[in-house]
Amino acid sequence: MAKRPKKSPPHEEHVDESWLIPYADILTLLLALFIVLFASSEMDAKKFDQMVKSFNVALNGGVGVLNQPSPVPLDPLLAQQTIHKGAQEAEKTEEEKKLEEAIKKETEDLKKLQTQLEGYIKTNQLEDKLETKMTEEGLLITILDNALFDSGKADLKPEARKLATEMATMLVPHPKKVTVTGHTDNVPINRVEFPSNWDLSAKRSVNFLKVLLENPNLDPVKFSATGMGEYHPVVPNTSAEGRAKNRRVEVAILRDLASTPKNSINP
Repeated sequence: MAKRPKKSPPHEEHVDESWLIPYADILTLLLALFIVLFASSEMDAKKFDQMVKSFNVALNGGVGVLNQPSPVPLDPLLAQQTIHKGAQEAEKTEEEKKLEEAIKKETEDLKKLQTQLEGYIKTNQLEDKLETKMTEEGLLITILDNALFDSGKADLKPEARKLATEMATMLVPHPKKVTVTGHTDNVPINRVEFPSNWDLSAKRSVNFLKVLLENPNLDPVKFSATGMGEYHPVVPNTSAEGRAKNRRVEVAILRDLASTPKNSINP
Protein backbone atom coordinates (compact mmCIF):
# COMPACT_ATOMS: atom_id res chain seq x y z
CA MET A 1 0.00 0.00 0.00
CA ALA A 2 1.46 3.26 -1.09
CA LYS A 3 2.39 5.60 1.66
CA ARG A 4 0.64 8.93 1.75
CA PRO A 5 2.94 11.85 1.39
CA LYS A 6 3.50 13.68 4.61
CA LYS A 7 1.85 17.05 4.86
CA SER A 8 4.30 19.83 5.46
CA PRO A 9 3.56 21.87 8.60
CA PRO A 10 1.63 25.03 7.88
CA HIS A 11 3.74 28.17 7.51
CA GLU A 12 3.57 30.45 10.51
CA GLU A 13 1.68 33.61 9.46
CA HIS A 14 2.67 37.10 10.67
CA VAL A 15 0.15 38.92 12.84
CA ASP A 16 -1.58 41.72 10.97
CA GLU A 17 -0.88 44.97 12.88
CA SER A 18 -2.35 47.38 10.36
CA TRP A 19 -5.25 48.01 12.75
CA LEU A 20 -2.88 50.00 14.99
CA ILE A 21 -2.81 52.92 12.55
CA PRO A 22 -6.56 53.73 12.56
CA TYR A 23 -6.62 53.01 16.30
CA ALA A 24 -3.92 55.63 16.88
CA ASP A 25 -5.79 58.04 14.61
CA ILE A 26 -8.97 57.60 16.63
CA LEU A 27 -7.11 58.25 19.87
CA THR A 28 -5.60 61.41 18.39
CA LEU A 29 -8.99 62.68 17.26
CA LEU A 30 -10.54 61.94 20.66
CA LEU A 31 -7.71 63.78 22.38
CA ALA A 32 -8.15 66.71 20.01
CA LEU A 33 -11.89 66.77 20.67
CA PHE A 34 -11.51 66.92 24.46
CA ILE A 35 -8.87 69.64 24.26
CA VAL A 36 -11.07 71.70 21.95
CA LEU A 37 -14.04 71.31 24.28
CA PHE A 38 -11.95 72.28 27.28
CA ALA A 39 -10.40 75.31 25.57
CA SER A 40 -13.65 76.58 24.07
CA SER A 41 -15.34 76.48 27.48
CA GLU A 42 -12.94 79.21 28.64
CA MET A 43 -12.99 81.36 25.48
CA ASP A 44 -15.77 83.42 23.95
CA ALA A 45 -17.27 82.56 20.58
CA LYS A 46 -15.46 85.36 18.76
CA LYS A 47 -12.07 83.75 19.44
CA PHE A 48 -13.18 80.20 18.61
CA ASP A 49 -12.30 80.33 14.89
CA GLN A 50 -8.83 81.64 15.61
CA MET A 51 -8.36 78.95 18.25
CA VAL A 52 -9.26 76.20 15.77
CA LYS A 53 -6.68 77.49 13.27
CA SER A 54 -4.01 77.65 15.95
CA PHE A 55 -4.87 74.14 17.08
CA ASN A 56 -4.51 72.78 13.56
CA VAL A 57 -1.12 74.45 13.28
CA ALA A 58 -0.02 72.89 16.58
CA LEU A 59 -1.10 69.40 15.46
CA ASN A 60 -0.08 69.23 11.84
CA GLY A 61 1.74 72.35 10.78
CA GLY A 62 -1.38 73.97 9.35
CA VAL A 63 -3.15 70.93 7.80
CA GLY A 64 -6.57 69.97 9.14
CA VAL A 65 -6.72 67.00 11.48
CA LEU A 66 -9.18 65.19 9.22
CA ASN A 67 -6.93 65.58 6.19
CA GLN A 68 -3.67 64.46 7.77
CA PRO A 69 -4.02 63.29 11.36
CA SER A 70 -0.97 62.95 13.52
CA PRO A 71 -0.32 59.60 15.25
CA VAL A 72 1.82 61.31 17.92
CA PRO A 73 -0.05 62.26 21.11
CA LEU A 74 -0.14 66.02 21.76
CA ASP A 75 0.88 67.62 25.03
CA PRO A 76 -2.37 69.22 26.32
CA LEU A 77 -0.50 72.03 28.09
CA LEU A 78 1.39 72.93 24.91
CA ALA A 79 -1.85 72.94 22.92
CA GLN A 80 -3.52 75.24 25.44
CA GLN A 81 -0.57 77.65 25.33
CA THR A 82 -0.65 77.66 21.54
CA ILE A 83 -4.38 78.36 21.51
CA HIS A 84 -3.98 81.21 24.01
CA LYS A 85 -1.17 82.72 21.95
CA GLY A 86 -3.30 82.54 18.81
CA ALA A 87 -6.16 84.32 20.56
CA GLN A 88 -3.80 87.10 21.72
CA GLU A 89 -2.51 87.55 18.18
CA ALA A 90 -6.09 87.82 16.92
CA GLU A 91 -6.81 90.55 19.48
CA LYS A 92 -3.64 92.41 18.54
CA THR A 93 -4.53 92.29 14.88
CA GLU A 94 -7.98 93.71 15.65
CA GLU A 95 -6.43 96.55 17.67
CA GLU A 96 -4.01 97.31 14.83
CA LYS A 97 -6.90 97.51 12.38
CA LYS A 98 -8.77 99.95 14.62
CA LEU A 99 -5.61 102.07 15.00
CA GLU A 100 -5.09 102.15 11.23
CA GLU A 101 -8.68 103.27 10.70
CA ALA A 102 -8.29 106.01 13.33
CA ILE A 103 -5.07 107.26 11.75
CA LYS A 104 -6.71 107.26 8.32
CA LYS A 105 -9.65 109.32 9.58
CA GLU A 106 -7.36 111.77 11.35
CA THR A 107 -5.33 112.22 8.16
CA GLU A 108 -8.52 112.91 6.19
CA ASP A 109 -9.57 115.55 8.73
CA LEU A 110 -6.19 117.28 8.51
CA LYS A 111 -6.35 117.23 4.71
CA LYS A 112 -9.76 118.93 4.85
CA LEU A 113 -8.24 121.66 7.01
CA GLN A 114 -5.32 121.94 4.59
CA THR A 115 -7.77 122.38 1.69
CA GLN A 116 -9.55 125.19 3.59
CA LEU A 117 -6.27 126.97 4.29
CA GLU A 118 -5.07 126.66 0.70
CA GLY A 119 -8.39 128.11 -0.46
CA TYR A 120 -7.87 131.11 1.82
CA ILE A 121 -4.28 131.52 0.62
CA LYS A 122 -5.34 131.47 -3.03
CA THR A 123 -8.29 133.82 -2.53
CA ASN A 124 -6.08 136.39 -0.76
CA GLN A 125 -3.13 135.87 -3.14
CA LEU A 126 -0.76 134.81 -0.36
CA GLU A 127 0.95 131.97 -2.25
CA ASP A 128 4.36 133.66 -1.93
CA LYS A 129 3.98 134.15 1.83
CA LEU A 130 2.17 131.06 3.17
CA GLU A 131 2.72 127.38 2.61
CA THR A 132 1.02 124.23 3.94
CA LYS A 133 2.56 120.78 4.15
CA MET A 134 1.44 117.39 5.52
CA THR A 135 4.09 115.69 7.66
CA GLU A 136 4.25 112.57 9.82
CA GLU A 137 3.54 114.75 12.87
CA GLY A 138 0.60 116.63 11.37
CA LEU A 139 -0.19 119.70 9.25
CA LEU A 140 2.52 122.38 9.07
CA ILE A 141 1.71 125.97 8.08
CA THR A 142 4.72 128.18 7.31
CA ILE A 143 4.22 131.96 7.28
CA LEU A 144 7.05 134.25 6.18
CA ASP A 145 7.71 137.02 8.65
CA ASN A 146 7.01 139.84 6.17
CA ALA A 147 3.40 138.65 6.02
CA LEU A 148 3.08 139.13 9.78
CA PHE A 149 5.56 141.71 11.07
CA ASP A 150 7.54 144.75 10.09
CA SER A 151 11.29 144.28 10.04
CA GLY A 152 12.75 143.82 13.53
CA LYS A 153 9.34 144.07 15.22
CA ALA A 154 7.00 141.60 16.90
CA ASP A 155 3.63 143.39 16.70
CA LEU A 156 1.31 141.84 14.12
CA LYS A 157 0.29 143.87 11.08
CA PRO A 158 -3.47 144.47 10.66
CA GLU A 159 -3.64 141.99 7.75
CA ALA A 160 -1.73 139.46 9.89
CA ARG A 161 -4.35 139.75 12.62
CA LYS A 162 -7.00 138.99 10.01
CA LEU A 163 -5.05 135.90 8.93
CA ALA A 164 -4.71 134.67 12.52
CA THR A 165 -8.42 135.25 13.14
CA GLU A 166 -9.42 133.27 10.03
CA MET A 167 -7.02 130.49 10.94
CA ALA A 168 -8.44 130.27 14.46
CA THR A 169 -11.95 129.85 13.02
CA MET A 170 -10.73 126.97 10.85
CA LEU A 171 -9.09 125.32 13.85
CA VAL A 172 -12.27 125.19 15.94
CA PRO A 173 -13.63 121.96 14.34
CA HIS A 174 -10.19 120.34 14.79
CA PRO A 175 -9.38 120.28 18.54
CA LYS A 176 -5.76 119.25 18.13
CA LYS A 177 -2.58 120.30 19.87
CA VAL A 178 -1.12 123.35 18.15
CA THR A 179 2.39 124.74 18.39
CA VAL A 180 3.48 128.18 17.17
CA THR A 181 7.22 128.46 16.56
CA GLY A 182 9.16 131.61 15.65
CA HIS A 183 12.37 131.57 13.60
CA THR A 184 14.81 134.30 12.50
CA ASP A 185 17.79 134.59 10.20
CA ASN A 186 21.34 134.82 11.52
CA VAL A 187 21.67 138.59 11.34
CA PRO A 188 22.38 139.77 14.91
CA ILE A 189 19.84 142.01 16.61
CA ASN A 190 20.65 144.06 19.68
CA ARG A 191 17.83 146.23 20.89
CA VAL A 192 16.49 147.07 24.31
CA GLU A 193 13.30 145.14 23.59
CA PHE A 194 15.03 142.27 21.79
CA PRO A 195 18.60 141.68 22.99
CA SER A 196 18.90 138.60 20.73
CA ASN A 197 17.18 136.67 17.98
CA TRP A 198 15.89 134.30 20.66
CA ASP A 199 13.87 137.13 22.18
CA LEU A 200 12.52 138.31 18.83
CA SER A 201 11.46 134.83 17.66
CA ALA A 202 9.82 134.01 21.00
CA LYS A 203 7.89 137.28 21.16
CA ARG A 204 6.63 136.88 17.61
CA SER A 205 5.33 133.37 18.25
CA VAL A 206 3.62 134.44 21.49
CA ASN A 207 1.95 137.43 19.82
CA PHE A 208 0.59 135.30 16.99
CA LEU A 209 -0.61 132.71 19.51
CA LYS A 210 -2.47 135.39 21.51
CA VAL A 211 -4.46 136.42 18.46
CA LEU A 212 -5.38 132.81 17.73
CA LEU A 213 -6.65 132.40 21.28
CA GLU A 214 -8.88 135.45 21.04
CA ASN A 215 -11.32 132.91 19.63
CA PRO A 216 -13.18 131.67 22.75
CA ASN A 217 -13.93 128.31 21.13
CA LEU A 218 -10.28 127.25 21.22
CA ASP A 219 -8.83 125.51 24.27
CA PRO A 220 -5.63 127.28 25.45
CA VAL A 221 -4.47 124.03 27.08
CA LYS A 222 -3.77 122.62 23.62
CA PHE A 223 -1.63 125.57 22.47
CA SER A 224 2.03 126.42 23.03
CA ALA A 225 4.53 128.97 21.67
CA THR A 226 8.28 128.58 21.19
CA GLY A 227 11.16 130.74 19.94
CA MET A 228 13.92 128.98 17.99
CA GLY A 229 16.00 132.01 17.09
CA GLU A 230 18.36 131.52 14.14
CA TYR A 231 19.24 127.89 14.84
CA HIS A 232 16.79 126.00 12.61
CA PRO A 233 17.17 127.49 9.12
CA VAL A 234 15.41 125.84 6.17
CA VAL A 235 18.06 127.12 3.73
CA PRO A 236 21.56 128.59 4.20
CA ASN A 237 21.71 132.21 5.33
CA THR A 238 24.11 133.06 2.51
CA SER A 239 21.79 135.33 0.52
CA ALA A 240 19.04 137.87 1.11
CA GLU A 241 16.53 135.43 -0.39
CA GLY A 242 17.69 132.62 1.90
CA ARG A 243 17.52 134.82 5.01
CA ALA A 244 13.98 135.89 4.05
CA LYS A 245 12.87 132.24 3.93
CA ASN A 246 14.38 131.58 7.34
CA ARG A 247 12.49 134.45 8.97
CA ARG A 248 9.19 132.68 9.54
CA VAL A 249 6.50 131.51 11.94
CA GLU A 250 5.45 127.86 11.84
CA VAL A 251 2.03 126.76 13.03
CA ALA A 252 1.83 122.98 13.49
CA ILE A 253 -1.48 121.17 14.00
CA LEU A 254 -0.32 117.91 15.57
CA ARG A 255 -1.81 114.46 15.20
CA ASP A 256 -3.32 112.88 18.31
CA LEU A 257 -2.09 109.46 17.18
CA ALA A 258 1.47 110.44 16.33
CA SER A 259 4.52 109.83 18.49
CA THR A 260 5.41 112.28 21.28
CA PRO A 261 4.65 115.74 19.85
CA LYS A 262 7.58 118.04 19.21
CA ASN A 263 7.69 121.76 19.95
CA SER A 264 8.09 122.43 16.26
CA ILE A 265 8.02 120.62 12.95
CA ASN A 266 10.70 121.50 10.44
CA PRO A 267 10.25 120.57 6.78
